[in-house]
Amino acid sequence: MKSIRELTLSRPLLAVLLTILPLSVFAQEEPALSAGDTAWMLTATALVLFMTIPGLSLFYAGLVRSKNVLSVLMQCFAIACMMSILWALYAYSIAFSDGGAMNAWIGGLEKAFLSGVTVDALSGTIPESLFMTFQMTFAIITPALIVGAFAERMKFSAMLIFMALWVTLVYAPIAHWVWGGGWIGEMGALDFAGGTVVHINAGVAALMAALVLGKRKGYPGTAMPPHNLGLTVVGASMLWVGWFGFNAGSELAADGTAGMAMTVTQLATAAAALTWMFAEWINHGKPSVLGIATGAVAGLVAITPASGTAGPMGALAIGFAGGLFAFIAATKVKHWFGYDDSLDVWGVHGVAGIVGAILTGVFAAPALGGAGLADGVSGIGAQVWIQFLSVMATLVYGGVVSLLILLVLKATIGLRVNEEQETEGLDIALHDERGYIL
Repeated sequence: MKSIRELTLSRPLLAVLLTILPLSVFAQEEPALSAGDTAWMLTATALVLFMTIPGLSLFYAGLVRSKNVLSVLMQCFAIACMMSILWALYAYSIAFSDGGAMNAWIGGLEKAFLSGVTVDALSGTIPESLFMTFQMTFAIITPALIVGAFAERMKFSAMLIFMALWVTLVYAPIAHWVWGGGWIGEMGALDFAGGTVVHINAGVAALMAALVLGKRKGYPGTAMPPHNLGLTVVGASMLWVGWFGFNAGSELAADGTAGMAMTVTQLATAAAALTWMFAEWINHGKPSVLGIATGAVAGLVAITPASGTAGPMGALAIGFAGGLFAFIAATKVKHWFGYDDSLDVWGVHGVAGIVGAILTGVFAAPALGGAGLADGVSGIGAQVWIQFLSVMATLVYGGVVSLLILLVLKATIGLRVNEEQETEGLDIALHDERGYIL
């Protein structure tokens, strides 16, 4: 038994402890910078930028004719520069700040000019400046994807204006709908790394661009094979590596979900690449380098929305379906309808993105190895319906606004180079340079 004196002396100490303890617990609940998460996100951000320059740039450069190789490199590079500036000035704020009464549809301007994005500002466990830059790399690659649809025939000036308007009126609002607290995210749609925001969004804009600009001179009667498949395979390989930053980085933390996102990304990509290869082998008698590389990109696209929720076996199924449907879209459907989507942006990114977004609702289910459906969603059918609605909203809004922007530009400054410039090639006609010295 303690003495009366000991109990008396311990009471003040006990009172102090009881006062400090709640404060310490509260302090632990405050967001704190994580060195591990920050280090991983610095790496992931660099990887996603690497996807555009040089990954996507080289992938596209090898697919066009030699007289246009510099034009697509220039377009991707210029887009990377312009989107960086626009994102910092206002697009980040539109996508990720509170829009008040209109928050379901669009963010506000409280973070315009990166107001409040200071050295000490946090977004979860990482600096907000890092989160902003990570999202900037998404805003860079998404419009750059569209370049493949109008390659070899669009005016450089028109391209710049179109992309500036598109990221303002289409990309930033849809990013807010899905990731910034808008109505699609609140509805329970699952889009871990950008199936709707990036790939379906870019795909439908690409389709509109291909339709409004019309076919390349001589298409489809004149053969227009890729001029350097070596560049294309190198670019596709860079995309594959960079995509780990894209998908695993979207967890915004170095944890088990990021690890699984990397695993399912690898499996789905491999499955899609082999699916395209064998489909081509069966249909055309020989497997091609272009086919397996394009199939890999289709798999990367398809797994993107599911990368945070699907399990390994679900990833194989998503990769197979994404590769197969993208193959059909790029090699069959395009020719049936006769549109000239030069580098198959709609066929690969749009179609595989839709397949992946819908199947996300299936393979997120724990019974199929997934991490779980969205909060409050009762079953696979309900989740698939929500996924379908998110896809349709992206297609309708993104398609209509993209079409309107293109039609306005066509009626004012014009979209397409003249016939003489197209024949000469955009490298000389628009940039007064050659990609190769003959």
